[in-house]
Amino acid sequence: MRGLTGGWQGYAAILAFGTFAVGTDAFVIAGILPEIARSLDVGVAAAGQLVTVFSIAYAVLAPVLATLTAGWSRRVVLPAGLVLFAVGNVITALAPSYGLVLVARVFAAGGASLYAATASATAAALAGEERRGRAIAIVMLGLTSSLALGAPLGTAVGAALGWRATMWLVTALAAVVVLIIAGRLPDVGHGPAGGLRQRLAPLADRRVLGVLVTTVVAFTGIYVPYTYLSAVYEPATGGQGGRLAVLLLVFGVGGTMGNLVAGHFTDRRGPRRVVIAGTLLLAAVFLLVPALRFSYAMALPAVAACGVFSFTVTTPQQHLIMGYAPPGTQPMVASLNQSALYLAVSLSGAVGGIALDAADAALLPPLAAVLVVAAAGLTWWYGRADARGRAPAAR
Repeated sequence: MRGLTGGWQGYAAILAFGTFAVGTDAFVIAGILPEIARSLDVGVAAAGQLVTVFSIAYAVLAPVLATLTAGWSRRVVLPAGLVLFAVGNVITALAPSYGLVLVARVFAAGGASLYAATASATAAALAGEERRGRAIAIVMLGLTSSLALGAPLGTAVGAALGWRATMWLVTALAAVVVLIIAGRLPDVGHGPAGGLRQRLAPLADRRVLGVLVTTVVAFTGIYVPYTYLSAVYEPATGGQGGRLAVLLLVFGVGGTMGNLVAGHFTDRRGPRRVVIAGTLLLAAVFLLVPALRFSYAMALPAVAACGVFSFTVTTPQQHLIMGYAPPGTQPMVASLNQSALYLAVSLSGAVGGIALDAADAALLPPLAAVLVVAAAGLTWWYGRADARGRAPAAR
């Protein structure tokens, strides 16, 4: 057990390289949409559906694949997820038509969902109960750093060598991680050998459903302003791509900091307190954004604060739901939370789009504030019910 407790940071860092590859693939598409549209002879709006298809496929396939692989060794599941992810990106890079690219994004999303959920559960198992929050935060560090570093790098590669080169870059990242996991990661066992009913048993737990509802509400609020960042801060950027790129970079750096802080405080103070504090502080920033969006000097700290507080939610929510999982089902419940998160990403685009059509972009941050405050309220409510031993149904 020495290797599992003493070297958990190193193993979590290895797993974080995989989430970096997965996150780069998910975030970089937005940066290379014009090139994809021109290459496949479709409009930018149609190319944008690649993001929607990826998110929906991720949400649907995450629990399905986690259930199908529940009895497999995690040393098999993790490389398998990355291989499926890489295959999807290879097909994307080679696809001659828009339809085939859409299909390829489904494969990539399936592999990404299988890897990400299993990586979080594996890091938590390696670290132990007292270090679970920090271990999950390290794995999620790959996701936040992909936003700050991977997506800009992939976008630059796409601009210089074409968007297909970006897909090959992501594939290469995944292949390297497969080799490292195969050679370095210890075997931490596998899930229960029971049937489908046993593997889906966590869904009968109202506490698990409560976390999932909260995740959807919180991340819909978080991603509404992010999805339409260019519209929200257009008065400050003047439509200049360079200024917008800096804002995205600042958001990613802030998210990286927030994720690490959240992991530390989750272990020390508990996940619910971190979620409530993070969402309320984020709501306060969102309410200030309409007054700050006209000045680039004010937009920078506002976006940084949004990044910090947005990513204080991911790790504690994953920690919380895994704490409710029966032994051996952690990857399953982690996949459910990932599924809820990507469902929220899809919803944020629709909710934000409706609000944007109905009113000015200045409405989006206050709308997001309402949603994240609701998430704070749900977290408090379910926490009280859990303490009384009778969590309410998630409705």
